[in-house]
Amino acid sequence: MDTEPLRIAVVLFEGFELLDVFGPVQLLQVVSEVTVVFAGPDGEPVASSQGVEVVPTISYERVEPTDALLVPGGKGTRQLVEDESFLSWLRGVGAQAPWVASVCTGSAVLAAAGLLEGYAATSNKRAFAWASSFGESVTWKPKARWVQDRNRWTSSGVAAGVDMTVALIAHLTSEVVAIDAANFAEYEPHRDSGWDPFARINGLVPSSGGEAERRL
Repeated sequence: MDTEPLRIAVVLFEGFELLDVFGPVQLLQVVSEVTVVFAGPDGEPVASSQGVEVVPTISYERVEPTDALLVPGGKGTRQLVEDESFLSWLRGVGAQAPWVASVCTGSAVLAAAGLLEGYAATSNKRAFAWASSFGESVTWKPKARWVQDRNRWTSSGVAAGVDMTVALIAHLTSEVVAIDAANFAEYEPHRDSGWDPFARINGLVPSSGGEAERRL
C-alpha cells in the first residue's frame, strides 16, 4: 500500500540565506518519499540575503502539521530572535513536528524559540558566539559539521546544511536513497558529522597550524 510522502516545511523570512534553503532542497526534491513546502510570513515573495525573492507555497498561519521543519540561517535571523510573534508561531509548529532541523544560524532561532532546550546543537562558526548565547539548557557544540540529538538536527554554516541533509535523508528513508540524491546532484558529501576544520579556523578549538588548514 502506498504511503503519504514525508512533508517537510521550509521556513522563509526576510534575509534568509539562499544556500541554506536550496542546498538541502536540491537533494530533498529528488526523493519521492518527501514533499517540500515553503512557508512565508504572509504568502508574499520573501527576499533572501542575496536579494533573490522566493514565492512561498503557504503563509505561516496556514502551515498544517508537518513531519519535519527546516529553519535556515541568514542575516534575517538577527531580527527573528527578537520577534516574539514569530517565535511563538515557530514554537507551536516545532513542538508538533516529529523532526526539527536548522542550517547555519537557524539554530539560534530554534534556541530562542525554546526548541533546543535539553538538546545538543551547533551553528555557523563565524557567528557561533552570538548563536550560542540563546537557550537556557542547550549544549552547544563548537566543533561539528552537524549535530543530531534525537529528533533535532542542526548544521554548521551554509554548505554544511547539504551534508546534514544527506544524513537526514538516510535517517528518514534509507542510505540508498540518500546516496542516490547526492549522486543526482553530483555532490560528494562529508559523511562524518565531526569533520569541521572551520571550528579551528574561527578559533573555537585549538589550531593544529597545518598548511592545509591555513589554505582553507
